[in-house]
Amino acid sequence: MTATAGRMTCPELRAQSAVLVRGGATVCDAVTLELRGGEFVALVGPNGAGKSSILAMLAGDLVPESGSVTLAGEQVSEMDARALARLRAVMTQGTDVTFPFSVRDVVQMGRYPWSDTPDAAGDDAAVARAMAFVDVSHLADRTVTSLSGGERARVALARVLAQHTPVLLLDEPTAALDIRHQELVLGLLRQRVAEGCLVVVVLHDVQAAAAFADRVVLVDGGTVRAVGSPREVLTAEALSATYQFPVAVDHDAEGGASIVPVRRGGARPTR
Repeated sequence: MTATAGRMTCPELRAQSAVLVRGGATVCDAVTLELRGGEFVALVGPNGAGKSSILAMLAGDLVPESGSVTLAGEQVSEMDARALARLRAVMTQGTDVTFPFSVRDVVQMGRYPWSDTPDAAGDDAAVARAMAFVDVSHLADRTVTSLSGGERARVALARVLAQHTPVLLLDEPTAALDIRHQELVLGLLRQRVAEGCLVVVVLHDVQAAAAFADRVVLVDGGTVRAVGSPREVLTAEALSATYQFPVAVDHDAEGGASIVPVRRGGARPTR
C-alpha cells in the first residue's frame, strides 16, 4: 500500500463468474464485478438477496465453488491472512464484543496487521484519528459492553478505519445509527474514496445509496441484476420488480433521489 500525491494506491478487486454454494443451495450465481480505487460502490437489494454473501466472497471469508475472486491479481482465499489484512478491512453485521474491553482496546485491534512493521510506530495516532472520525473519542475508556448498539457500531467502524487499508468492505455500517451519525459515517467514507480507496458497502437505505454511491450493484436471488450509476440502476421499474412492491423514484439535479413506496389503502390518512 502506497500513497502518491496524497492519494492511496488501491489494488483492483475482481469477481469473475463466482458461484457460492452453502448448505447445498446456490446463494450467489455467476457474480462478476470489477472494483477499483476511488469509487464508492453500494450493494442494494431485498433481504436474503445475497448482498452479504457477495461481500464475504470479496473479503475472502467465503470461498466460491467456482469462478474466482482476486485482489491485485491474487486469489483472495489463498492470500496470507496478515498480508490480506493490510489490503482490505472488513466490517460484518456481527460486531458485538462480549468481553469488557475498552473502546480504545477494541479500536487498537485494527492495528494488529501492522505489528512488527515500520507502520506500527503510527499505531497510537491511527487509533486516535479513527476514534475522532466516528465520534467515539469521548468513549475511549468505556467498556464496549456498556455501550448502546449505535455506539458499538461506530466503535466497530473505528477499528476498521484504524486498520488503514485501501479497500474497505462494510456490511450495513449505518444500520444502527441515528441520522446525524449515518451522514457522518457516509460522508467519512466519501472522504476515503477521495483519497483513492475503494469502499464497498451493503446498504438497505436506497436513498443513501443514491446520494453517496458512484456505482450501485442491484442484487436479487443471489444474482447481480444491474450495475451502474444510481440514476441508471435505481429506477422505479427496477426497484419495484426487485422488491416486489411499487416504488416511486425522483432523481434530483444534485445526484440524490427521493425513493418512496407507493402506498395504497393502508396509508395513514392526511390531516
